[in-house]
Amino acid sequence: MTTNETTAAPARLDYARTAPKVFRAMIALDAAAREGLDPALVELVQMRTSQLNNCAYCLDMHVKDARKACETDERIYLLPVWQEAPAGVYSERERAALALAEEITRIGTGVPDAVYARAAAHFAEAELAQLISVCFTINAWNRINIATRKTPGTL
Repeated sequence: MTTNETTAAPARLDYARTAPKVFRAMIALDAAAREGLDPALVELVQMRTSQLNNCAYCLDMHVKDARKACETDERIYLLPVWQEAPAGVYSERERAALALAEEITRIGTGVPDAVYARAAAHFAEAELAQLISVCFTINAWNRINIATRKTPGTL
């Protein structure tokens, strides 16, 4: 192996087997967070958040899920640069959701009022609560899978 080559580190533990009560609670939280939201929107948010967090496992899973749900290659490929994508690739509602997801993921000093107001303009209050829930749930999944080095393509 040359100095430029890298190998994936082995998984550390099977989280579902080792912490089954927490894992089942996360599954239930994930399902509850998605309720009432467009599944395509949920997948976009989950893919973008996983990109930002460098979670290969979740990104792999959600790209596959998005493709099964007939998401277009164009929308998947342009997601890292959604703000620069041509008009019509992502709806204003999706753009508002992606902006909110990015701010929640990079929480730093909080979610700017303008980003929150943009999302609130496109989502009813209950939907906005669900969207925020999807954002914190995928961030939690990303952290679990990164910490345990979950291998993309495995269950």
